[in-house]
Amino acid sequence: MTGSDFDVDQFLSSPLVARIATNGPTVRPTWFLWEDSAFWVLTGPWAKLSALVLADPAIALVVDHCDLATGIVQQVIARGQAEILPFDVPRGRRKLVRYLGNDETRWDERFLRYLYCRADDETVWIRLRPESLTTKDLSYAA
Repeated sequence: MTGSDFDVDQFLSSPLVARIATNGPTVRPTWFLWEDSAFWVLTGPWAKLSALVLADPAIALVVDHCDLATGIVQQVIARGQAEILPFDVPRGRRKLVRYLGNDETRWDERFLRYLYCRADDETVWIRLRPESLTTKDLSYAA
């Protein structure tokens, strides 16, 4: 890891949006889970992400935050070879809780399906264990 001027684990535990880039180039925003020193991104047949990763597993991912009121500007850039792994409900729940909150009765219907995924479902994880992880704190006095 280079340039770590802030608590990266705390930063990545916030419900921020990442942008993931694949060969093509294709860039898309996504929710993620930072766990076990890896980024976990949920995908399935509704998106082309798994096909793009199968064709070329080299990806990059950026998570950043800019708060003009406080002057906090932080970023994490990760690069490496992605893997496609089977979806597991406990990890899926942890990811969704961080973005949607603990009260599942308030969740939109399209997210509830991940709490009851069957083994034959086509939902998968894209896991990126960064080969390089660059962090920058570009904060300024507001």
